[in-house]
Amino acid sequence: MTYNKFFILISITIGGLLLSSCSYSFTGSSVPAHLNTISIPLALDRSGSGEPDLSENLTNELITKFLNDNSLQIADRVNADAILECTITSIPDIPEVISGGEEVTLRKITLNIKVTYRDLVERKTIFDRNFSNFGNYSVDSPDIQQARLDAISQAIDLITEDILLAVVSNW
Repeated sequence: MTYNKFFILISITIGGLLLSSCSYSFTGSSVPAHLNTISIPLALDRSGSGEPDLSENLTNELITKFLNDNSLQIADRVNADAILECTITSIPDIPEVISGGEEVTLRKITLNIKVTYRDLVERKTIFDRNFSNFGNYSVDSPDIQQARLDAISQAIDLITEDILLAVVSNW
């Protein structure tokens, strides 16, 4: 084996070992160590939309996401170390895509939520933020009401993921 081939082989081996030993890990460990439980009361709906079950669906999805994540255990307010209070501020339903004949073909439902995350042990606010996410639906759908509900469900799924990430990883 010539010197150049030997040098290349050693360089590749060392490079491979270095790369395999270096890894990036995102553990989402920004939850303060003294917080083990969280209370998630029913979201308030101040949107004025009259959307049935919106508060319940949002709250249930948020609780499910926290249960699946397992960073914080769900507890009632009396026994919780932290509380996550959500207020639905608006849920506009606007045209998203307009066809050549100026007909609306796609609508966008945006869910806007004010979220306050408080540490009940140290009695301080960790964050007070606004979150927004959306879902789209086609106005050409055979069941437009169901398509609209599906878009709201999509917005709820996305926004609850955003909220969970903000709580557990300070995203």
